[in-house]
Amino acid sequence: MAELPNKKVPNAGLKSCKLPIERVTNAGLKSCQIVDPSIASAAQGIGPNDLLNDLHTMGLLFETLVVRDLRVYAQLLDGDVLHYRDKSGLECDTVIHLRNGSYGLAEVKLGGERLIEEGAKNLKTLSDKIDTQKMNAPSFLMIIIGVGDYAYKRKDGVFIVPIGCLKP
Repeated sequence: MAELPNKKVPNAGLKSCKLPIERVTNAGLKSCQIVDPSIASAAQGIGPNDLLNDLHTMGLLFETLVVRDLRVYAQLLDGDVLHYRDKSGLECDTVIHLRNGSYGLAEVKLGGERLIEEGAKNLKTLSDKIDTQKMNAPSFLMIIIGVGDYAYKRKDGVFIVPIGCLKP
């Protein structure tokens, strides 16, 4: 159970992902994800207006929603969704890993140019640190955002995908 102030809600911890990165090792830390963000909202008595006034909390709940959906889609492909964080603080919200060894790195952002740029920079930094002599390069780099009508690929190769475009 995840502890929220004065409440307990069901959670599903994301397993840690170990990527071969030169000079930096995975800290092996688990990430806690609440099973369903609506449970956390209800447990805290948080409504839509509260979330609009607290974008940090809204972002955390949005990330939980995205991870939940990605897990469902990955399971259909015999895959798994993992989390990456190393001792230097480099982190990736989700590593979508398939049984055939292919994987993609994805950050979750509500949206906005600044957050998308930060996410793309983080993905590129992590991707560049992977020792591709020990493991293939990621098949894709993706930022999942909260709003938008279509997905697109940036000039740097990072896909920007609104959550509504994710489908099995």
